[in-house]
Amino acid sequence: MTSAFLFGTVGSPKSTPAKPGGSVGSVQQIAALKLQALELGWVQSVRVSAETCGAIKKTADELAVAISVHAPYFINLNADAEEWPKSRKRLMDAAYYGFLAGATDIIFHPGSYFGAPPPTVLAVAIERLAQCSAELRDQGTAVLLRPETMGKSAMLGSLEDTLAMAQAITGVIPCIDFAHLHARPGDGSMNSYDEWMRLLQNYAQVLGPDSLHRLHIHLSGIAYSEKGERNHLPLKESDLDIQNLLKALKVGGAQGRILCESPEMEADALYMQEIWNSLP
Repeated sequence: MTSAFLFGTVGSPKSTPAKPGGSVGSVQQIAALKLQALELGWVQSVRVSAETCGAIKKTADELAVAISVHAPYFINLNADAEEWPKSRKRLMDAAYYGFLAGATDIIFHPGSYFGAPPPTVLAVAIERLAQCSAELRDQGTAVLLRPETMGKSAMLGSLEDTLAMAQAITGVIPCIDFAHLHARPGDGSMNSYDEWMRLLQNYAQVLGPDSLHRLHIHLSGIAYSEKGERNHLPLKESDLDIQNLLKALKVGGAQGRILCESPEMEADALYMQEIWNSLP
């Protein structure tokens, strides 16, 4: 039986050999680990040639590794008029070169409220993101843009924010980071089977039942304070109830990709895959 989820890492596995190294070596290492997905970590900038992208795509196709891209951290849909063109270029470059590398999904951090009311910021974000998505479709750059749920309440990227973007814009679907959603309230909530089942039901109600079959999930352990996320942790050093989270996903009929962002990324990816495969 084929797993309903492909498991992998965000960024190159730590165990990737020095040769050939790079993204091609990372794809090869994902396959060697018996994982099935890699999110290219272009988090500082997009500095890659079309030739390299072609090599990544060829290797991923040969080894049946699903590719996505984490776009640069310095994207902000709520940037001021001077900064927005730079943010926009980072997102568009990640999408264009990601598509050449065989990526189907482009994950990005949506930005900050900068103290403004969330509904006001969301309106700006939706208008800007809609223009980006439309331009990519016109170019034939067939990728999904995935705003990530964020771990601090001051950040644009509540589940509601990302669902509103997805509902309003063709070609936009959330990237659900369950660790961020656990950390965001700062009180230890969003860490139970019942809470996760309600989240999945809400997600399906807003985006349709089939949306649960193409989830793109980030997972790790996480440390947090009352203000939200502090840093990622190995799963076994965190209070995140990974067993019941995966159970909720299985009972909810969810499918897609689960990418690990913990400091022990491949070990924890394999650990999650093991738990998933052991569930009835």
